[in-house]
Amino acid sequence: MDVKIAPSWKLHIAAEFGKPYFSELIEFIKSECQQHTVYPPGKEIFKAFDYCDFEQVKVVIIGQDPYHGPGQANGLCFSVREGVRVPPSLANIFKEIHADLGKPIPSTGNLERWAEQGVLLLNATLTVRASSPGSHQNKGWEIFTDAVIKALSDQKENLVFLLWGAYAQKKGEVIDRNKHLVLMSAHPSPFSADRGFFGGKHFSKANAYLQGKGVKQIDW
Repeated sequence: MDVKIAPSWKLHIAAEFGKPYFSELIEFIKSECQQHTVYPPGKEIFKAFDYCDFEQVKVVIIGQDPYHGPGQANGLCFSVREGVRVPPSLANIFKEIHADLGKPIPSTGNLERWAEQGVLLLNATLTVRASSPGSHQNKGWEIFTDAVIKALSDQKENLVFLLWGAYAQKKGEVIDRNKHLVLMSAHPSPFSADRGFFGGKHFSKANAYLQGKGVKQIDW
């Protein structure tokens, strides 16, 4: 199956596109798109990969589902389009960056600027039906994104994985801790951020690790 994904990624995960589960997933997505509104738009489903080549990945942040409201999802986890109100979890991420690094709170929730620096903003499920959170879970996306995480863990060194919340932490069990830095905390959601996300200093810790490996830090 010819999937329109950045060439650098195709080199490392092409085997997934030939597996039965992926064919079934594509058929499911096509059917959903014919009957419902699906987010993000088709050309942005693989945006996380298009903005961040395999060779350029420095940091991986794992989310769960795309936003399911109109005009929010842009293919990058936690990120929203320009002009869209910053969602609560992302607002808490910005608060922690401010507390950790002293950086001002951004006026936009569009995280393309992170992706362009080598932050892979990866949702476990890359699509969702409008107004129906979780509607595209357990259809095959999780198998695909597990393969992405394993390819990064196996084929690269000195990455930083930010695993916020139990879901991301379980998904990160395949990561080789001997080769990479794995930072875990509560999810930045307002329901859990006070239980360890705030004060975790993941952003300064990530940059200190990258600097120690001779890698340019992220301008968060």
